[in-house]
Amino acid sequence: MPRAGVGRARVLFESRAWREAYASLAAADAAGGLSRDDLERLAVSAFMLGQDEEYVAGLEQAHHEHLEAGDVPRAVRCAFWIGLNLMAHGAVGPARGWFGRAERLLDADRADCVERGYLVIPSVIEHVVGDDPNAALGAATEAAGIAARFRDRDLLALAVHEQGHALIRLGRVEEGLRLLDETMVSVVAGELSPVTTGIVYCNTIAFCQSVFELRRAREWTEHLTRWCDEQPEMVAHTGVCLVHRAEIMELQGAWPDALVEARRAADRFAVRTAEQRSRGRALYLEGDLHRLQGELDAAEAAYRAASMCGREPQPGLARLRLEQGSVSAAAAAIRRALGETAHRLDRVVLLAAAAEIEVATGDLDAASDAAHELHEIAATQQSEAIGAMSARARGEVALARGDAADALVLLRDAARAWQALDAPYEGARARVLIALACRALGDGDTAALELDVAREAFVRLGAVRDAARIEGLMGTVPALERHGLSGRELQVLRRVAAGETNKAIAAELVLSERTVDRHVSNIFAKLRVSSRAAATAFAYEHGLVRDTPAG
Repeated sequence: MPRAGVGRARVLFESRAWREAYASLAAADAAGGLSRDDLERLAVSAFMLGQDEEYVAGLEQAHHEHLEAGDVPRAVRCAFWIGLNLMAHGAVGPARGWFGRAERLLDADRADCVERGYLVIPSVIEHVVGDDPNAALGAATEAAGIAARFRDRDLLALAVHEQGHALIRLGRVEEGLRLLDETMVSVVAGELSPVTTGIVYCNTIAFCQSVFELRRAREWTEHLTRWCDEQPEMVAHTGVCLVHRAEIMELQGAWPDALVEARRAADRFAVRTAEQRSRGRALYLEGDLHRLQGELDAAEAAYRAASMCGREPQPGLARLRLEQGSVSAAAAAIRRALGETAHRLDRVVLLAAAAEIEVATGDLDAASDAAHELHEIAATQQSEAIGAMSARARGEVALARGDAADALVLLRDAARAWQALDAPYEGARARVLIALACRALGDGDTAALELDVAREAFVRLGAVRDAARIEGLMGTVPALERHGLSGRELQVLRRVAAGETNKAIAAELVLSERTVDRHVSNIFAKLRVSSRAAATAFAYEHGLVRDTPAG
């Protein structure tokens, strides 16, 4: 390819037009016209398009040409990235082979170079996998020192964000989060290479979520989303971005949108067999979203699919069993999951579920034990979310023991925390318990107000079973139970009431138009109406769309 063609390919690469850059560089490579630098650009373009085999093949070609040119450090750098990609896809043996080759080349070359720091990163990862955060911290600190000496921004970012991860796992959360924030400054400023940027983005958000730092996770997810949107052709990292975004949407109550994102992520991971665990995470989220909206059969199917991908289906499946009335099955499942989970932060969501489930079984000692352990974790983690879960668990146990006054203080703390975190569903659940505590204290007026606020939140969110339970607590027969509307039918009804066509509803809910037609027919039959206007009138009359947007 003429030099002008390669020059255009480089411009496309720098502008992150990955598809055109890859096509131009591949054409030049076929014509024998690529430099070693351009071979690496070709490989990176393939990576960003999700073409892992082409990425590795391009790096292998660049590796050999660097060796032929006598540039051992550059050859070692290519070997490192090949090994890291293989390790990320579970090919541990081949990955170690490439790392071993790189170490041998450096030992023979005896050059003092930054690549020695890159080759410390595999040790960091192995210590993380082996749950040895002290060793991981030591190795990451060594790599960061080398990166600082050679002023290598990519290595420094990889090392410092792993230092932060190790500190978090050691319980030094504030120190760890400060290092993550420091690393993200370089990421947001665009100072890092595309591959390193994606790795640090996704890992940092995952680290924040692991300690329930929901505010930071939300902020960095917004930045990651913008970064992905700026590169519409990019495939790498986008599946993880979709999962992160869906999890934030779930917390904020945008459940239909979250479900769309989770499905897109599951589909994205489905075509890459090495990412089945990531697909399991997306499927688990689908299960949670179906359960929250009262679609219990769909939730069960999603949890089972997640389990098939290697994702532990708890506590979601246990909560589903509780929702189905199988209290003993829920208790057995959550006890088993807790018995298999050692790390304290990994136990948080299990303990929160266990406290609720054990109250339902009547085993208040077990519920109290779960709430107490969760409180101990909250006391050391300084996380608003863990604090809110702890306050709710202790408040629910106190209420079950008949101590409504103490329960009320704890439950109001939980409700305020969830409101501050913009988590309307959890906030509404706390307010239901507040209402019960007020009722136990003889304050029926406040109890009614709290139930009404919670009910409105559940209806707005589409949490139909929760809304129905509120109707029962308020002493009325729930409209949904009277007429047997499913969660999906309620979603369709709300959109019908907003004036949307079946075609528009199908697009919004990611359903076929025929499926929406069937839902509308079922709604008419259950409500005993014969037109969209009559169905709309019913929805407003029974408060199903009162002051509620169509979404």
